[in-house]
Amino acid sequence: MQVEPFRLELQRLLRQVPFRPFVLTMTGGETAVVGHPENIAFDPRPGSSSEFYLLSGSLRLFSTFESVSSVAMLSGGGTTTGEQIVTYDPTRP
Repeated sequence: MQVEPFRLELQRLLRQVPFRPFVLTMTGGETAVVGHPENIAFDPRPGSSSEFYLLSGSLRLFSTFESVSSVAMLSGGGTTTGEQIVTYDPTRP
């Protein structure tokens, strides 16, 4: 995934009020739920590192933005993967 467009989308999702949980799908097919805005840490400055750290239940994930293949909102705002109602597409304006 393109780093800067994804960084901007991630910041938008984390700032939405009220916050709505979302799922990151990695290029290998693994998924991780961002259930609270404080569960993910990354450098928000444009051009900075693409690394991020995510806490999700018992999962501790250290990865890069390039390893994320999609972002989807959870239906119903739950904490388990639901149907994808909004999927981030870096090619869409």
